Amino acid sequence: MRIIVGFAAGGPNDILARLIGQRLSERLGQPFVIENRPGAGSNIATEAVVRAAPDGYSLLLVGTPNAINATLYDKLDFNFIRDITPVAGLIRGGLVMVVHPSVPAKTLPEFIAYAKANPGKLSYGSGGVGGITHITAELFKLEAGGLDIVHVPYRGVAPALTDLLGGQLQVLFINAALLIPYVSAGKLRALAITTATRSEALPDIPTVGEFVAGYEASSIFGFGAPRNTPAEIVDRLNNEINAGLADPKIKARLADLHGTALGGSPADFGKLLAEETEKWGKVIRVANIRPQ
Repeated sequence: MRIIVGFAAGGPNDILARLIGQRLSERLGQPFVIENRPGAGSNIATEAVVRAAPDGYSLLLVGTPNAINATLYDKLDFNFIRDITPVAGLIRGGLVMVVHPSVPAKTLPEFIAYAKANPGKLSYGSGGVGGITHITAELFKLEAGGLDIVHVPYRGVAPALTDLLGGQLQVLFINAALLIPYVSAGKLRALAITTATRSEALPDIPTVGEFVAGYEASSIFGFGAPRNTPAEIVDRLNNEINAGLADPKIKARLADLHGTALGGSPADFGKLLAEETEKWGKVIRVANIRPQ
């Protein structure tokens, strides 16, 4: 049985797939092999599963990138919501908004006021056009009153972080695990986290929503299968995944990834994916974002 991941080996998405895949191997008595097929924002991996036989032997790590791509790309050879059957939600995590210490703002309200007073003078980095670090920032710009902050896309988050540390950028929305050492050392300043509630691991960092009403942005991930995969197979996998998510050892590993378990039924995960697809579609259309 294979789990296809649209990202390179070694990253958090790959680690997540391997963590749950190992659990499924132990419980179901069959090896779950991870296939990394990076490229095109996970579209290559998605199409591979869409074309696979609906027999339960091919799973896809699905999530926010798929929800974004449904609108970002005009000419996909598949319809994500139609062609992928939701199996189970795995994890929800947020990004942290950080600024370079040269920015004269110690709080999010101060930052918003500064950005409004200095339109076009601040720049934020992202790991690429249409990625979660880009779309999350665009949602913030829109909901904070239409802020004029220049987007600088990079080929990955690491070079954007390097330029933020060097002062070439002023703002970045980034996974908490990557920034904690720099915040602790005073090299970066954390202003807010994008999730609806504060992080247990970072309780002193407020949410964006505490100052920008209604704002919420998360990375969600789970498993999907080809359309028409039999319900009994989907339900069996869902039950085993939910049991795994309740395991204290897996909960601890998810906490290391700065995420919280999702769980729930296939229908629950399908509803969440549909909501995320609609939400990010609106941002992409309003901000007129096009893939590069």
